Amino acid sequence: MSHDTDLVQADRGQDAISIHLVARDGFENWVKKFSAGQRAALAAQKFTGGGYEVGIVPDGDAWFAVGGVADPAKLSSWCMAKLAESLPAGTYRLAGGEPGPALHGWQLAQYRFDRYRKDDEATGPRVLLTGEARAIEPALAEARAVCLVRDLVNTPAEDMGPAALEAECEALAKTHGAKLSVTKGDALEQGFPMVHAVGRAAARHHAPRLMHLTWGKEGDPVLALVGKGVCFDSGGLDVKNAAGMLLMKKDMGGAAHAIALAGLVMGASLPVRLHLIVPAVENAISANSFRPGDVLRSRKGLTVEIGNTDAEGRLILGDALALASEHGPDLVIDFATLTGAARVALGPDYPALMTRRDETAAALIAAGKAHDDEPWRLPLPEAYVEWLKSEVADTNNAHANAFAGASVAGLFLDKFVGEGIDWAHFDTFAWRPAAKPGRPKGGEAYGLRAAFHMLRQRYGNR
Repeated sequence: MSHDTDLVQADRGQDAISIHLVARDGFENWVKKFSAGQRAALAAQKFTGGGYEVGIVPDGDAWFAVGGVADPAKLSSWCMAKLAESLPAGTYRLAGGEPGPALHGWQLAQYRFDRYRKDDEATGPRVLLTGEARAIEPALAEARAVCLVRDLVNTPAEDMGPAALEAECEALAKTHGAKLSVTKGDALEQGFPMVHAVGRAAARHHAPRLMHLTWGKEGDPVLALVGKGVCFDSGGLDVKNAAGMLLMKKDMGGAAHAIALAGLVMGASLPVRLHLIVPAVENAISANSFRPGDVLRSRKGLTVEIGNTDAEGRLILGDALALASEHGPDLVIDFATLTGAARVALGPDYPALMTRRDETAAALIAAGKAHDDEPWRLPLPEAYVEWLKSEVADTNNAHANAFAGASVAGLFLDKFVGEGIDWAHFDTFAWRPAAKPGRPKGGEAYGLRAAFHMLRQRYGNR
């Protein structure tokens, strides 16, 4: 996405190329209004009004664009994304209506991760005009938040270690006038012992730490956002195989979501007392790695037997959730690339959602459906808590059978959230394995817009 040009701008009657949308069902009647030459041009491009089809139609000395959508009267976030990917650089206007939700996909279709190489296919910005002036800033903010998640997840671990996540939190605090405290070293070992244990084997320049950003008025409802920041996951001594390790730069995707969501909350001036908590580690292998069978103490005081060192994300989240619970939160939301089981159940596109309260799940799902970012609820079954029993500690961090891995991980986290607190947990993939219009292969935000729009509805603006 261009960082130099706002890809959505106010329509003040400036020159722009028209875009016409049509569905396949109505195409035959719709195309009759064009000249024989224009119909021939569309036929030559094999344009039939199918979803994501793009056509260019000559119009005297000029031209206009056509796009196929499911329903021109009910646009989605992604229905114009293929147009934004395919059309030449320029300024465009939707004929006969406003783009509405399609503003989102229009921008994200122009995202490029070009930190390490020049994109030879980039053609310059495609700007979309809208007469809905109040929609512009929110649309820009949401697209930039998604791009931030993509950028952070796409960046390799050597350049996106715990120190780099700290720098992101510092930049966020500076932008919004928030306060940031960072705990590391001996203080981390004392205050957040599971974060320290997981991260202690990493090289010094990737040393573990915990970031705690606060913003907003004292007395406003406390909103805690927690993100899993495992910047690379080797699996620890229970080491992953090569295929399992290949994408583990994305294991800080939960932290990326939480950071981006915190930025949206502050940018929208939601009337909350915000706590952003990001534990950041590399789960490395060294002589001082934590081991299978070790018993770790936690910030909450619970002892945890290590059944598997590759179930490390829940450990650092346990300490972070305990900290979040200490501030009397009205709501806690955490994001984590936590389990492969969630992906087996739901695939990449649906983040698994677990909540203590039905009404919180319903609000998140409704907001997700309304903004093309739907989560799917999984249970937190009390019957499975016994699978985490340990003979030597208060709990194990992993269960021995292969059942319900996402829910059992959620049940582990539940132990560290204070009693009675409204809590939602997103087990998100943070990665798109294959491209779709507006959504390139690579780092991706899932559940971010669902959470933000739920928060806007719950708390409103100042």
